[in-house]
Amino acid sequence: MKLMLAAALALAGTQAGAQDRGHAGDDAPPADNAKVAWADVLRVDPIYDRVRTSSPREVCDDVPVERHGDNGNRAAGTVIGAIVGGVLGSTVGKGDGRRAATVAGAVVGGAVGNNAARGDDRYYEGVERHCRVVDDGVDENRVVAYDVQYRYRGDVYMSRLSYDPGDRLRVRVSVEPAE
Repeated sequence: MKLMLAAALALAGTQAGAQDRGHAGDDAPPADNAKVAWADVLRVDPIYDRVRTSSPREVCDDVPVERHGDNGNRAAGTVIGAIVGGVLGSTVGKGDGRRAATVAGAVVGGAVGNNAARGDDRYYEGVERHCRVVDDGVDENRVVAYDVQYRYRGDVYMSRLSYDPGDRLRVRVSVEPAE
């Protein structure tokens, strides 16, 4: 009989975790051959679990930069120079000489245009913003359950609950024949 009562009280302790004090349903009639009573809490030991809390944030820095490079118009300078040189060459001479002057003018104009574009290299000196994500995660201990030792009618019981019951704990007492 004492073993049945202990099992019933332990079961009541784990089920009591689902019902917090002051919630609706506390006055609901108990099941057949069962009653609800109060037990005195003797000790409550929190059970901890290590949890990592992640808190990513963006960090930005202004970084000095220095760059040398062309403006990307070398091809355009070559083409424009070749066209202008070809047009100018076509105005010189007659017949086959005109064709040769046109080709020579295009070649010379292309070379001049390429050099002109190359001479337009750009130099950049300034500050650029570089950003990155930094995780300032924190490891912390969190309470995940409570081992509760309580006394009911002179006997001491232990249950693991999801909440801290305080000084008193509601227990469900059930009596059944031992046969």
